[in-house]
Amino acid sequence: MLPRLSLVVGGARSGKSRLAETLVTRTNRPRRYIATAEAWDDEMRDRIAAHRTDRGAAWETVEAPLDLCAALASAKPDEAVLVDCATLWLTNHLLAEHDLAAEGAALLAALSSCPAPVVIVSNEVGWGIVPENALARRFRDAQGRLNQQVAAQADLVLGVMAGLPIVLKGDRPAWM
Repeated sequence: MLPRLSLVVGGARSGKSRLAETLVTRTNRPRRYIATAEAWDDEMRDRIAAHRTDRGAAWETVEAPLDLCAALASAKPDEAVLVDCATLWLTNHLLAEHDLAAEGAALLAALSSCPAPVVIVSNEVGWGIVPENALARRFRDAQGRLNQQVAAQADLVLGVMAGLPIVLKGDRPAWM
């Protein structure tokens, strides 16, 4: 059984998306994948295409680089929803010069009222060096705050390091 809200957090290429997909596929519910990435260049287009191919046709994909709240509201109660990822969504709002605190509050409300269970993927960006510029520091701080807020609201929080899941909050799924 998938909790109402799960957060899977880890570094780049840690295995967090694969773990999140496994959480959703183990539910035997229809699968909705809410993608927040935008393809700004050929490399990113290739990454997005590879992710779609790897997931297969069993997933309904919804593109929501900015309007994640509406995408969550449109979920059906019988589905399981995967949001990949909060980091790119936050980046999109930062680059659009939106109010990050207001967008974060709206996301928390949307997660709370989503009619389906949600697994949200996010990057842990606070374990590296202090960024050299103000924009990067602003992003790192906003991402850290968002992760803390989502984790506080989540029933299950999993960290992923080197492909290995670590239960940070909640009950370890029986299959892990």
